[in-house]
Amino acid sequence: MSSDSQLRSTFKSRDTEENIDIYFTRPIGLLWARAFNSFGVHPNVVTVLSIFIGVAAGVFMAFGEGSWENTLIGIALLMWANFYDSADGQMARMTGKKTLWGRILDGFAGDVWFVGIYAAIALRLMRQSVFPFWDESPLWSWWIFPVLYYVGFHIHAVQSRLADYYRNIHLYFIKGESGSELDRSEKLREEYRRLAWRDRFAWKLFLRFYCDYTAGQEKDTPAFQAFKRELEARYGRVLPEELVADFRRGSLPLMKWANAITFNWRAFTLYFSLSVGVVVPWFVVFYPLCELTVFHFIYLRMRRRHESLCRRLHAQLLAS
Repeated sequence: MSSDSQLRSTFKSRDTEENIDIYFTRPIGLLWARAFNSFGVHPNVVTVLSIFIGVAAGVFMAFGEGSWENTLIGIALLMWANFYDSADGQMARMTGKKTLWGRILDGFAGDVWFVGIYAAIALRLMRQSVFPFWDESPLWSWWIFPVLYYVGFHIHAVQSRLADYYRNIHLYFIKGESGSELDRSEKLREEYRRLAWRDRFAWKLFLRFYCDYTAGQEKDTPAFQAFKRELEARYGRVLPEELVADFRRGSLPLMKWANAITFNWRAFTLYFSLSVGVVVPWFVVFYPLCELTVFHFIYLRMRRRHESLCRRLHAQLLAS
């Protein structure tokens, strides 16, 4: 198999890959995947390594005010963690070592990175004015922590969760159930209830959080859930080609919006915020402000259009 063919084989699908990933992240991730695979390293080990590197990135970012060295090291470490995040999935697809545990751990890794990043931003903003151009403005002080907790867990996390779900829905239609990672909270909860804490504590704990994650995805997509129930009742797991083509035409334009609120564009916004923040300390607030405005607008628009697509196709299905 040629290098280009092997690279393409490690994509989830061309529809759901960003150009940044195709031409930059995935080729580097593949190099790491080959290296780790040659030593027999399991993809989950690579994921764990990415967690430590991502946390280290947050530590350097916390000390980036007035320091280009710490800022650039923090950015480089986050990029490194992202290469490993790509490599673990590519390894899993190369070797067939795809597991639910790996999927949950992979999502957990990204969450840990950004908890560290938000903590770094909060520590830097504590000493900054709430209104930078007002001489008598109060400082953020400790109040910045609950503010960024809300932005991180109720804005950022919700956006990323839905973007991940929409990409898996798209994969479900174009590649079938085996080609997607479209999990069901009801099925996961059944497994959770069967497990005993004393036997598999770590797995049960992670599964508990993943049940909530999946339930949140389902709650945010009522039109799709109704559409999917009707599809399963009529066709089971084999969907008509014409319906698949109709869905893909409507869903494909939304993939660019789903990608816009996952890692790459958030990272570019963060890097810009941190770089300016080296010389203008209060500017690190730019990143969470973008989460609250630009990225949330994309999230709302994407969600409205996807639900509209599902309602339209569902209505056509019922009328047929």
